[in-house]
Amino acid sequence: MKYISLLILSAIGMVSCTSGSDTAVFRYFRYAGADKTYALPFDSVRQYQNPVLSGFYPDPAICRKGADYYLVVSSFAYYPGIPIFHSLDLVHWKQTGHVLNRPSQLNLDGIRLSGGVYAPAIAYNPHNDTFYLVNTCVGGIGNFVVKTKDPMQQNWSDPIVLPKVGGIDASIFFDDDGKAYIVNNDAPQGEPEWEGHRAIWIHRYDVAADSTSDAKVIVDGGTDKAKHPIWIEAPHLYKINGHYYLMCAEGGTGTQHSEVIFRSDNVMGTYIPWKNNPILTQRDLPADRPDPVTCAGHADWVQTPEGEWYAVFLACRPYEGEHFNTGRETFLLPVKWEDEYPVILPKGEPVPYVVEKTGIIPRNDVDKGNFSRYDDFSGNRLDDRWIFIRTPRSAWWSLTPGGLSLKPNGRSVYEQDNPAFIGSRQQHLCFEVQTELEYHPKTASNLAGLVCYQNEKYNFVFGKTLSAAGKACLALDEAKNGQVTRLAEVEILETRAPLTLKVVGNGARYSFYASLDEGASWKPVFEDADGKILSTQTAGGFTGVVIGMYVQ
Repeated sequence: MKYISLLILSAIGMVSCTSGSDTAVFRYFRYAGADKTYALPFDSVRQYQNPVLSGFYPDPAICRKGADYYLVVSSFAYYPGIPIFHSLDLVHWKQTGHVLNRPSQLNLDGIRLSGGVYAPAIAYNPHNDTFYLVNTCVGGIGNFVVKTKDPMQQNWSDPIVLPKVGGIDASIFFDDDGKAYIVNNDAPQGEPEWEGHRAIWIHRYDVAADSTSDAKVIVDGGTDKAKHPIWIEAPHLYKINGHYYLMCAEGGTGTQHSEVIFRSDNVMGTYIPWKNNPILTQRDLPADRPDPVTCAGHADWVQTPEGEWYAVFLACRPYEGEHFNTGRETFLLPVKWEDEYPVILPKGEPVPYVVEKTGIIPRNDVDKGNFSRYDDFSGNRLDDRWIFIRTPRSAWWSLTPGGLSLKPNGRSVYEQDNPAFIGSRQQHLCFEVQTELEYHPKTASNLAGLVCYQNEKYNFVFGKTLSAAGKACLALDEAKNGQVTRLAEVEILETRAPLTLKVVGNGARYSFYASLDEGASWKPVFEDADGKILSTQTAGGFTGVVIGMYVQ
């Protein structure tokens, strides 16, 4: 354990000990990214950069109405649920809100962080001018449908549960004749024959009654059952030139992840796998390639008004082998057709960071590349990028003229609960976060500051507290496999000057700094902490790092 004595004096000198307060006020939050792959030169009029949504935005699904594209991603046990984005060019995505933005829509109480909202699928039904979203709440209500006439207005219905649809990854398809179908991943008929043996099921969907019937297995095991493929999942159904195409993920969500395609002349099957599967993977590339993209799969595609096809899919940007803290991100590639089958990326080719595309509409109001953003909480509502751990059940936060105020709610980031934490995604391997804090703790169990959060067992907590001797101090605590260790404790003098905290991330290294002169000078509290504890490779699960403000 490392303790440092550090006296930080303000221009007006030391003042008497300030009486404690439960409330922490965060004056602003600043985030800036600095990834080298985003520094590559490109022409913003005819080229775009991957990923198109950086950070923890996995399992993308997409649809179009007219010139408007809508994209949704998984959010697991974070609230609000299912971020929804709008674009006019497939490249610049503006978040318009969340699909599940009311507690009546999303009960995440007690659900593990990598449970909750899995793989949402969005579709537009032109027969009744309605958007549908099918989703699974793992550990909650299971599979359900929500719908709306206008996805920009954040007025999606309460969930309509689908009790006859099991498993996960359900998606909906509307045929030319107005009939609808739901496909999903579930256990096969009978006993599974090997670990990871799954099946794709189809159900007729009654649009008037919002109910399902006539369940049938259309894929058993995967593309080649004799090879015992694992985790056939994430199905999407399409009709193109009279053929029905079923696209699925296969191989698990790690480095063996892939995307495969099946075809049938009848919506209910039989579906035949293409001889040249997979249509997307990175598993056949050398592990030591520079700036790798891995884990590519879980795709969906959309046709442009001009007749072109584009696929969105998840992939990862690891460092030092297979470690990644930014989670599974959303990438975009054009789809090519070969013998009437789609190919997202030819075998042996790496996912490119810079891609040629026509119809790009440059805009500056979206988070792209090495962006920076600043929030002084002066609006009348939280920005859509801010999220909570599970569903909040009381108003322990407020927007005040001085910033964002947080009150402790009796729960901590080390519990499977809803702590007094508001965060946003880490979206770069190299980044910097800064906030200004006003807080005067009462006891050594009180703390307010910044948290780098992977889950309740793996995180960094950096903030102001009291030492065992009752002295004001800055502390850095590391949670690793559920064991909390204090890496640093720095005594400070209580002053009237603002306290500014900063976290600098550089791949596996996270460093923590403080300032009492509004950032004119910085004092290290702890440098080069092991950020690999925040990687999915170490901590497990399906989420990425979320960094935010916290009080306990």
